[in-house]
Amino acid sequence: QLQLVESGGGLVQSGGSLRLSCAASGFTLDYYTIGWFRQAPGKEREGVSCFSISNGKTYYADSVKGRFNISRDNRKNTVYLQMDSLKPEDTALYYCALAPRLEITTHEAMCVVEGWYDYWGQGTQVTVSS
Repeated sequence: QLQLVESGGGLVQSGGSLRLSCAASGFTLDYYTIGWFRQAPGKEREGVSCFSISNGKTYYADSVKGRFNISRDNRKNTVYLQMDSLKPEDTALYYCALAPRLEITTHEAMCVVEGWYDYWGQGTQVTVSS
């Protein structure tokens, strides 16, 4: 059974850093995409970043571009979201999700369409204090 487990959230001061992890297990897929999404209180969930496993292509939302970096450890089957220069507006519950058979080629922003994603983790809280 496919499982996604996030970790790494916490409380950090503005300007600080956190690294989120998304460990995937229980599946065999030739290609897929891992997405990171977040939901702040009273707001809709939004896509933050994506990583296409087959070709290494990535996507970042404008709100995090230049501050967040997504990467993968092949041996651990884990995708990381390094978050630097955090701002209070980054405060949210962060989820990772897996989109089977999705490969980022062109139109990278399409990777944050939630309809692609069949599997979701339980979420990890990130709180940035001012």
